[in-house]
Order: sequence, then structure tokens, then C-alpha cells
Amino acid sequence: MVGSDVTARDDYVVNCSILFGELPLLERPAAARAAGFGRVEFWWPWPGVAVPSDGEVDTFCQALEDAGVQLTGLNFYAGDMPAGERGVLSDPARSAEFRDSVAVLVRIAGRTGVRAFNALYGQRVDGVADSEQDRVATRNLAHAARAVGAFGGTVLIEPLARGLNGAYPLETAADAIAVVERVRAEGPENVRFLFDSFHLASNGEDLEKAVRAHAADIGHVQIADAPGRDHPGTGDIDFTALFAALESAGYAGTVALEYKPAGATDFTWMENLPS
Repeated sequence: MVGSDVTARDDYVVNCSILFGELPLLERPAAARAAGFGRVEFWWPWPGVAVPSDGEVDTFCQALEDAGVQLTGLNFYAGDMPAGERGVLSDPARSAEFRDSVAVLVRIAGRTGVRAFNALYGQRVDGVADSEQDRVATRNLAHAARAVGAFGGTVLIEPLARGLNGAYPLETAADAIAVVERVRAEGPENVRFLFDSFHLASNGEDLEKAVRAHAADIGHVQIADAPGRDHPGTGDIDFTALFAALESAGYAGTVALEYKPAGATDFTWMENLPS
């Protein structure tokens, strides 16, 4: 994508869990297609439900097929996101819940062809040692990586913005890379870093430096401006410099729009993206 005609909307993936929020979830794939996007990604579509019914899964997949869009990214089950949870896989009491959800994700992948999967790490739990949570997380991530690796899938590890996501322990690129390396030490190699411009910039990360330092491990890029998390051009991030750094580093993967529009979803701002 980077280095191509970036005003072409189909060069981008649109995150339908955060965009088109004015529409019911299952109407958003069609809205994305109507807006000129052929590829979409979603957070886990059923907050707080690790194992949705077969009918719910089929309805979600059918909405994608009917819209004529390709699902390119999907979050693993992350608990009740609207209620503030940011993953369950590091909580020893919720390992079975997470692993049960992996089987559902694999089913969705078989139907849709999605191959990139964001695994939110989970917040620190009172009364459980950080080291124990990290041990559990490593084992669960290795399990997930083996499950999706069977069909060429990749697990993505993402830092989140400090102060907005509870006691979430991954805040920097280095934090995410450390998790990637721990999981790889367990055997699976299909684990990579999810580079999100909003979260990293919110935590004071130098985005261009992070690209240069971790280019080989970046598996996916998501963009939103900071502060504010609205579309590029509304905050302080220099997206011309960021895209140049990604191109120079040889990044050839997808770039997803994952921002929170101030009003109804609109993409006229894309005309001002750097080329």
C-alpha cells in the first residue's frame, strides 16, 4: 500500500468496529463497500460472548459475503470491550474461555479467508502476580498461534494507549516485541507486532524510530491521529513522515483506518493523505 496511490480507498482496510458506528454492526460491511472499500477488519463481533451461536457466526459471515468485501483482520475474543475489558488471555481464571473462543475464530477464518488476528493481552488482575499472568499469556498466545498457523494465519500483539485502557501492561513497541519474542521461544513463529499510530504516539513513542527499529516484526499497521483518535490531519502525527518510514523499511502489508470520527463516518479527508 505505502508508496501507491494512497487516495485510492481500496488501498486501505476499514475497521468496521470503530467506523460506521452510526449503523448496526451487520450493516457496516455493505456501507464500507458503498464507500469504496473492498477490505474490512473487525474486533470480536460479540462483546462478552466467547462462544456465539452457530447462527450468529453464520449471520456475521453472510453479511460480509453479501457486501462483497474481504475480511482481512479479526480480533480474538477480548472480553467485554464496551465495559472496559481489553483481553482475557493473560487471566489464569479465563484461559478456558479464551481457548474456547479460538475454535470459533478458526471457523470464521475457514469461511472468510481472514488470516490476521489481533490478540489483546488483557489487563493486570489484582491478586495475581504479573509473572504468572505473563506465563499464562505466553501459553495461550502460543496455543492461538498454533491454531491459526495451521492455515497460514498470524497472531498480532498490540500496545494500547496509557490511561484509556485500564491496567493494560503493553504500552510501547518494545513491550509488544518482548511478548512476540516470548511466544516465539515457545515454538510458533507466526507472531508479529501490530503498529497502531494512535496508541504508540499517545504513549510518547517516536513513530519513525519505532518503524526503523522493528520493521522486520511489523505485521499490520493501523492509523488514527493523536491526540483525539480521529482521522489523520486532526492531530499532531506527521503521516507523510510515517508513510515514508514504512516505505523505506520495506513494509508491504496492509494499513487499516481505525479512527473515531467526530460525527458520521466520512472519508473526504482522504484526499489530503500524503502520496
